[in-house]
Amino acid sequence: MPPRPLEVGPAGMQAARTIEILRTERGLSQRQLAGHVTALGHPMSNTMLSRIERAQRRCDVDDLVVIAEALLVSPLVLLQRPTAT
Repeated sequence: MPPRPLEVGPAGMQAARTIEILRTERGLSQRQLAGHVTALGHPMSNTMLSRIERAQRRCDVDDLVVIAEALLVSPLVLLQRPTAT
């Protein structure tokens, strides 16, 4: 029996939105952010990042940690709702 794809839950949806918000605030394209993530030793294509941002791919803990590092934030920031500034 083939494995059943895992749905993206509420925390994954929040992380997806926050990654996109922070990436665009920093003026980075998906290709640029994926390049930063890859340079940190976690190979990631812009397609993979796009699928994470659109919640079509689960963002595992390793993805979350290195994306946060590339965005210069704590992984916890990616899981929290953005606050108004």
